[in-house]
Amino acid sequence: MTTVIAFIFMFGLLVFVHELGHLIFAKRAGMLAREFAIGMGPKIFAFTKNDTLYTIRLLPIGGYVRVAGEDPEIIELKPGHHVGLEFNDDGIVNKIIVNNKSKHPNARVIEVEKVDLDHELIIEGYEIDEDELLHFNVDRRALFVMDEKETLIAPYDRQFASKSPGKRAMQLFAGPMMNFILAIIIFIILGVVQGVPVDEARIGEIVPGDPADQAGFLPNDEIIQIDDESVSTWEEFTTIVREHPSEELDMIVSRDGETVNLTVVPNEISLEGQESIGQIGVYMGFEKTFWGSFKYGAEKTYETTSMILTNLTMLITGQLGLDMLSGPVGIYDATDQVVQTGFMNFLMWTAILSINLGVVNLVPLPALDGGRLLFVGIELLRGKPMEPEKEGIFHFVGFALLMLLMIIVTWNDIQRLFL
Repeated sequence: MTTVIAFIFMFGLLVFVHELGHLIFAKRAGMLAREFAIGMGPKIFAFTKNDTLYTIRLLPIGGYVRVAGEDPEIIELKPGHHVGLEFNDDGIVNKIIVNNKSKHPNARVIEVEKVDLDHELIIEGYEIDEDELLHFNVDRRALFVMDEKETLIAPYDRQFASKSPGKRAMQLFAGPMMNFILAIIIFIILGVVQGVPVDEARIGEIVPGDPADQAGFLPNDEIIQIDDESVSTWEEFTTIVREHPSEELDMIVSRDGETVNLTVVPNEISLEGQESIGQIGVYMGFEKTFWGSFKYGAEKTYETTSMILTNLTMLITGQLGLDMLSGPVGIYDATDQVVQTGFMNFLMWTAILSINLGVVNLVPLPALDGGRLLFVGIELLRGKPMEPEKEGIFHFVGFALLMLLMIIVTWNDIQRLFL
């Protein structure tokens, strides 16, 4: 149950932060954000505020912000349609009844001749069995009513396509950007709570009964030399220890301003499919500094991003196979293992996944933020946008391929767990 709660919290946080970025910059640009959704599939919770429907959906496989004009409108009026019109006190249309007009006895029913709800905001048409063409102005906040469900119309200046390339690009980039910001914040919190790893080879905790404990090492000891080789960083120290399992190592440590000579024999640890390594049972030293935590947050985010980009490049070039990818099942299993090691490691794992989500969404593939940013870039080069139909087909095919990839990855996760 703990893992389930942790996974739901982590998934909800990552998706919420990502989509919140899209939502904030959509609203800042004057776009109509129709829906802010966490999850996919059927709605299990919903409410509306400031023109936006906020929903939590059943399937934990993502989320979205639906902005007016990004996808085809569900309701499209054409000449010949019969609609009912309701008016405000100024005689301007504020409701367009698409069906079930009998439930709206005060609505004025017309046959549509011309309609423009993007620019002119007008409807023209004839009352049933009449020949006089009627002209009606439509309120900017008029509502479609279909199956008794009300949907706000979206004048062109509130649609995604009406905004400058810069505003559209920022709205698309904002989701991944928020994931990077979340990771930085989590790493800063970790730095404040547990401290920041020191640069030098300074010991923090010592495992009781392990070689370091038996050899007389103490917390805050700084290793400055091993055999005849000087040591200045934790990485240099651990590399030497790992390369000498079951071999006697003479070390010089700095302790309270004095040097102490100690001899230790690393345990030999066997790793599956790899050569044995040496371990002496010590943990890296940490120090708590407020400003150091901010530096740690930025550096750790940069290092993790670089690592993910390297692995992604290896995947694209074929150096890594698809079996190295994990979907929701694999991530859940990994989360279960991380949760067992403590809350701090769970926070670290959340930050890593947040960066991963940000990086993957910036890949220029169809249906991802990076794919849509690619089209904004193409528009800047061409001097005009790509035809919506062609871009829509591109994203639809890409989304289908991503779903296929998700199925393959999930199957691989299941095989690793149960087969």
